[in-house]
Amino acid sequence: MSAEQKEIFLKALKAVDKELQIVSFKLDRTEKVKRTTAILLEETIDELEQKRNAVEETLAELKSTQAQLVQQEKLASLGQLTAGIAHEIKNPLNFVNNFAELSIELMEEIIEERAKSHEEKDEALVDEILEDIKSNLKKVYDHGSRANGIVTSMLQHSTGGSGKKEPTGLNALISEYVNLSFHGMRAGKKPIDVDIIMELDPEIKEVVLIKEDFTRAIINLCTNAFDAMREKAKSETDYLPILSVKTELTANGQPLIAISDNGPGIPDDIKDKVLQPFFTTKKGTEGTGLGLSITNDIIKAHGGSLDIETKPGETNFRIILKS
Repeated sequence: MSAEQKEIFLKALKAVDKELQIVSFKLDRTEKVKRTTAILLEETIDELEQKRNAVEETLAELKSTQAQLVQQEKLASLGQLTAGIAHEIKNPLNFVNNFAELSIELMEEIIEERAKSHEEKDEALVDEILEDIKSNLKKVYDHGSRANGIVTSMLQHSTGGSGKKEPTGLNALISEYVNLSFHGMRAGKKPIDVDIIMELDPEIKEVVLIKEDFTRAIINLCTNAFDAMREKAKSETDYLPILSVKTELTANGQPLIAISDNGPGIPDDIKDKVLQPFFTTKKGTEGTGLGLSITNDIIKAHGGSLDIETKPGETNFRIILKS
């Protein structure tokens, strides 16, 4: 090998050595980067795990808070119902007491008639009195059953009932719970005078409902109407609040329930928000913002829809149920 060839060979070796050093350096740096990346990745995973746990705890707290608020809304609805029941239950109990008292008097007349001699005794009168007592006892039973039904409804409303859908007389249910809502409002801290107009379509018979849930929806809508009309009554001295409740069959044969009030109406900028959870226009702790949201959920659970038609001086909530 000549000197020139040796020199070329040495230069080539030096170049290769330099390249190897560079490669070694790069490999070493890559290894360090990999170790650093692994450490950072592990730390990131730990941090993400901690954040995930924190999010899960926060979510659990939110669910618990929401459940408490829903229960609070349910209890508020129950309070409204209970006040109305206290008024409604007095009517059948008064009838029970009156017919029972009258029957006692009739029994005394029979005893007096039985005490007479055979010649003076009027068996026809006794038979007539017995028929009156029988009629009175039937009325006592009817009104006692009515009182029992009201109490049963309250218990179902407070405990959640069976949760099963069953055929229910829609008009009777609406009439009863609109009246209970009204009397509950009248027994509350801020009563107002309200004219209630009902137009219930006799063609609507039974509808399959979860009664204890659907009655809560009716109470919530009535309460919302009473609250709106109360606010309007504060600023208008000659204002007469009117609640209109109407049922009818749609062209498709579906039951429609319309609950309207002549309150201030709902402004356009919040109309799309009133059915959202926790949205409320009430001040302080007067409302949870769940009443209308829960109502909407209940109606959806029945396969129905809730629409709002409003303009200044009128709000109309329209419920359409599955036929």
